[in-house]
Amino acid sequence: MPLDRNISTKQPIAKFPNLNLAQLRCEMGKGRNLKAALQSQQSALKAKQKLSHAAQIAEQRGHKNAKRQQTKGNVAPKAIPAPTPRRATIPFRPTDKILLVGEGNFSFARALVCDPPLELQGLPSRNVTATAYDKEEECYEKYADARDIVADLRARGVEVRFGVDATRLEKTAPLKGRRWDRVVWNFPHAGKGISDQDRNILSNQLLILGFLRSAAKVLSLGPVPSFMTPRKRKKSDDDDDDDVDKEAMAADPDVEEEYKFVTPEELVQTRGTVLITLRDVPPYTLWDLPRLAKKPPLPTSGSTPPNPRYTQLRSFRFDRSVYKGYEHRMTKGTRVHGTGTTGQGGEDRTWEFCLQDDE
Repeated sequence: MPLDRNISTKQPIAKFPNLNLAQLRCEMGKGRNLKAALQSQQSALKAKQKLSHAAQIAEQRGHKNAKRQQTKGNVAPKAIPAPTPRRATIPFRPTDKILLVGEGNFSFARALVCDPPLELQGLPSRNVTATAYDKEEECYEKYADARDIVADLRARGVEVRFGVDATRLEKTAPLKGRRWDRVVWNFPHAGKGISDQDRNILSNQLLILGFLRSAAKVLSLGPVPSFMTPRKRKKSDDDDDDDVDKEAMAADPDVEEEYKFVTPEELVQTRGTVLITLRDVPPYTLWDLPRLAKKPPLPTSGSTPPNPRYTQLRSFRFDRSVYKGYEHRMTKGTRVHGTGTTGQGGEDRTWEFCLQDDE
């Protein structure tokens, strides 16, 4: 029977555009009827449509994600909070009697008295004794601002002394028989202008040793002051036995630098301390300040008594900005193009010592 008696040759093409006559004949040639052939074709079409639809959805999602990323890129990133600045250590108490040596233009004394840090708001002016190595008129010639600063200090009741040798404190008439809770020397320097580095280092080491020997005789007596430190540092094989514990812990630059006295000053008068501030870079680090204080060398001259031994209580960053109006001055005075420098890089650092107990 001819095919056109059962189905028009045009019908499958018009009604099913995706099915042609050759395919129908092929399907039927396999023994399958027209209904099965159509179902097979429709199933293939649906599968193809599903794949196409899935591809469209994936493409749309890709566009949305790209748009989100673009939008996110145009938004300013959240600001990262700045790290909390380290709190400066103020090594004084309002009850302290303070002796300042090598003051230069006396701007540090002015900072303690005229506009002190919050911790020192109650410090009486009479508790501060400020001294300089130069004679009074020499000081005024070297530092143009010194005259006005000294006049202001004296008007406030600060004791100001000139011609005071830091290595002979106990032999200076106005200071004889007196003791202080804090003896302070910021940025000591022999000022001899020696070009040879080794000789320059030696001259400054001798100056420091002389100061430590003299300061021992004007420090207040009492128990060793104690300080609370945030954490401990493990002892290494390179540490000396007397260089660990409080000494090593306090010198750790990664520790938050905030210390408090453990012993209330109202109850116990603690032992006086020496504070020396230097720039923590060569050539000053070559002076080896901690070892000069803790393990001083034996004197080469028989007339020079051996140095006392000190214990290092702590070392901490010296923040000049805390002492308002303080301006470091060089030993040779104000220079034509500025005030000189204390070394490039590094930081200003203070070392605090007290006398060791007699063995």
